[in-house]
Amino acid sequence: MPERDDYLERYTSVKSIVREALPFELVCTIGGVFAGIILVKMIDAIEMIPGLLVLVPAILGMRGNISCTLGSRLGSAIHLGLISRIERNPELINNVAGSLTLSLIMSVVLGILAHLVTVALGMTSVGVVVLVSIAVFAGVSSGVILAVIAVVITIGAFRHGIDPDNITTPALGTLGDVITMLMVFCAAEAVIWIWHITL
Repeated sequence: MPERDDYLERYTSVKSIVREALPFELVCTIGGVFAGIILVKMIDAIEMIPGLLVLVPAILGMRGNISCTLGSRLGSAIHLGLISRIERNPELINNVAGSLTLSLIMSVVLGILAHLVTVALGMTSVGVVVLVSIAVFAGVSSGVILAVIAVVITIGAFRHGIDPDNITTPALGTLGDVITMLMVFCAAEAVIWIWHITL
C-alpha cells in the first residue's frame, strides 16, 4: 500500500505538521497582540459601560469555541468527501447556519449573564438591554465574518494540499479574537453615541 504510506508520511509526520502549522501559529501569535491593542483602545468604553468588562472575555471565549468548532466540522466534512464545492452544498450550509444560530442564542445568554453577574458582584450595570445588544451585534456580526473565513481557509487549504486541521483552528481562534474585539468596540461606541453616555 504505497499510496497509504505516502499519505501517512505527508499528513501525519511531525515534520509535515510543524511545516504546515508553524507559520500560521506565528502569525496567530502576532494577531493576539492586535486583539490586546484593541482592548487597550476600549478602556474609556469599558469605564463608561458598566458590565462590559464582564462581557468581553465571555464573548471572546464563545466566539472562539463556536468558530473553531465550525472549522473542525468543515475540515472533517472535507476529509470525508462531504464538501467539495461551496455552492449549494447542504453540509456546508447546515454547518454555517448552525454556527450562526448558536452565535445568536449564546450572545443573548451572555448579555443576560453579564448583567446578572455585574449586579451580583455589587457593581452598577448599564442594563440588560444594552449588554444583550452589544453581545448580539458583536457575536453575530463576527460570526458571519468568521464563517466566511472558515469556509475559505478550510476549502482553500485542502485544495492546495494542506491539511485544514493544521491551520483552520489557530487562524479562526486569532482572527476571532481580533474581529470580535473590533465588533465589541464598534457596538460599545454605538451604545455610547446612542445613549449619550459620558464619564
